[in-house]
Amino acid sequence: MRGFELSLVILVSCSTPFLNSFYVFLKGPGSFTQYPHFRWALGLTHEVVSLLLLAYVLSRRNLRLASLGFRWSAKDLLLGVPIAIGSYIAYAIGFFLVSLLHKTLFGSPAIAPSARAFFSHPGPAIVPYVLLTPFFEELIVRAYLMTELQELTGSSALAVMASVLVQASYHLYYGWVGALSIGFMFLAFAIVFLKTRRALPVISAHGLIDIYGILRLW
Repeated sequence: MRGFELSLVILVSCSTPFLNSFYVFLKGPGSFTQYPHFRWALGLTHEVVSLLLLAYVLSRRNLRLASLGFRWSAKDLLLGVPIAIGSYIAYAIGFFLVSLLHKTLFGSPAIAPSARAFFSHPGPAIVPYVLLTPFFEELIVRAYLMTELQELTGSSALAVMASVLVQASYHLYYGWVGALSIGFMFLAFAIVFLKTRRALPVISAHGLIDIYGILRLW
């Protein structure tokens, strides 16, 4: 039952983002919906429902989000700053390595679509979505998935790899070069969570990077 509940939460949370991402991966950035306000509202609704499902599944075992290492703390919020910087450096290293691999295999520089190709100049409707997304991703795909897999299988390596692969899979709209590169950032998040068992620092780091990205678009 525990394995089924884990599969259900991940399927409900990640199947739609993955399918959307894979469709854009195949069709290109122009296939993104032309109704941005509706897109953000739909994404926000999906994330709220997914987090409610997570809370329900945990409650069946008399657990709360604290069991996943989520506790409010000013110290943990501030820890997000160095983690964000370190993970962004990991992304830069990852992009360099993936680009080098691409050039070795195909003889040409790697070109990954930019965020502007998908999001253009987003309006204020994106703000609630951006603020909730770090909680959605880091609580479900990081803290919950890693905790459950490690306890079910006894393998920390499997927990880390599964978390990074699932998270990178629904970022395929950046192309395989972009998804692999950003996977290095997710790997940094996963290692931090594995070592600390604290969810808020990686949520904070993820949020800072997302906010920085939106400010660049604006």
